[in-house]
Amino acid sequence: MASIHTGRCACGAVSYEVRGPLRPVSFCHCESCRRQSSNFVSATAAPADNLTITGAENLSDWQATPDAVRQFCKTCGSLMFWRWNGASKISIMAGSMDRPTGLDAAKHIYVAEKGDYYDIADGLPQFDIRPPKA
Repeated sequence: MASIHTGRCACGAVSYEVRGPLRPVSFCHCESCRRQSSNFVSATAAPADNLTITGAENLSDWQATPDAVRQFCKTCGSLMFWRWNGASKISIMAGSMDRPTGLDAAKHIYVAEKGDYYDIADGLPQFDIRPPKA
């Protein structure tokens, strides 16, 4: 039986179900994530075909970089999804997921751009930019 995870935005206008395994959580400290969220972002990922969104008409797209789009609830502003243009996988903001998630944290990326008001002391691997794909 495939695992099923659910989640939603803060106001409930957007909800989702994702089937199958999820990638461990990555923490992104890039300037763009930091400015949009007011801190670093935590996200998991899954094949986009495994994701079913209810209330997708309440999502707004923002072309965060020339290579990626972020989606957020246009009612409450909750960050929901992030996707490379044309990619088959989609990142899902871990904070939007219903508990228990069963997820583990894996790494910190773009730590060269992290805020100067916190330290990373959890012992997870840290990368100044994105690590090379294995």
